[in-house]
Amino acid sequence: MKKNNLEKLSQLAFNAQRFSHSPYSGFKVGAAIETDSGDMFAGCNVENTAFPLGQCAEASAIGSMVSNGHKRIAHIVIASPNEDMCFPCGGCRQKIAEFASDDTPVTMITNTGERLETTIGELLPNAFRAYDLEK
Repeated sequence: MKKNNLEKLSQLAFNAQRFSHSPYSGFKVGAAIETDSGDMFAGCNVENTAFPLGQCAEASAIGSMVSNGHKRIAHIVIASPNEDMCFPCGGCRQKIAEFASDDTPVTMITNTGERLETTIGELLPNAFRAYDLEK
């Protein structure tokens, strides 16, 4: 991934974070995805009074990507609202894995600019994917 693309993705993620609907936790998260064709999509977390029905930023970004006709994540950035890394939850790890390969980079970035890069394969080893349903 080119450095300028990482910067663009980070900016998109932090911009989406500003629009987070998180009245219960106050924890505003943004995420941005670059597809294999270079298109970029962002999303934020959306909380709901029925807590399990809320939506993580990663899921919002994936929804935007899919609704615009894309199916492959080349890179995802997750922006934290504080100095701690914001790792994707288990459900989002599964969602990312379904649209990515094991070596797809996942970058977490804090509000101070500290970055941690890993892969979805490291975050979710032995992921269950659609082709596993055919077995």
